[in-house]
Amino acid sequence: MKTFFTLLSRTGTVLNFISGVTLTGIMLLTVGDVLLRALGRPILGTYEIVSILLAVVIGFSIPKVSLDQGHVRMEFLLDILSGKGRAVMLTFTRLLCIGLFGLIGTNLFSIANEFRLSGEVTSTIQLPFYHIAYGVGVCCFLECLVFVFDISKIWKGRYE
Repeated sequence: MKTFFTLLSRTGTVLNFISGVTLTGIMLLTVGDVLLRALGRPILGTYEIVSILLAVVIGFSIPKVSLDQGHVRMEFLLDILSGKGRAVMLTFTRLLCIGLFGLIGTNLFSIANEFRLSGEVTSTIQLPFYHIAYGVGVCCFLECLVFVFDISKIWKGRYE
């Protein structure tokens, strides 16, 4: 199980790196577009590219942020619960999250299939975006695994 967690952690780190590089690319593309627009030569499709890449930034960073426990949490309720009550509450929220991210991932795969079969592309530069929906869907399923490991850590007393 430790090996699988290490693999999940490394995968999250790689996805987070891709997210960071993508965010840097968005920044450079936006700055380039603004500068070239001032010269009367804007970059065609900047809005579409930035929109698609933003999905990569958000989706690919989710597993690593959860692994690092970087999300905002409301702990005032957890502070008043006993150790067992806290474990139950943390487990319950993780189970809800597994259901939510499982549903989101399933729907993203369904939408990606529809996009792929219909040949859906962006309007200006004709980029297909089903690849991004698949990628973010995979990240949602990885997030479910992160929550499974969270539950494991909670009941082994190694969470937080």
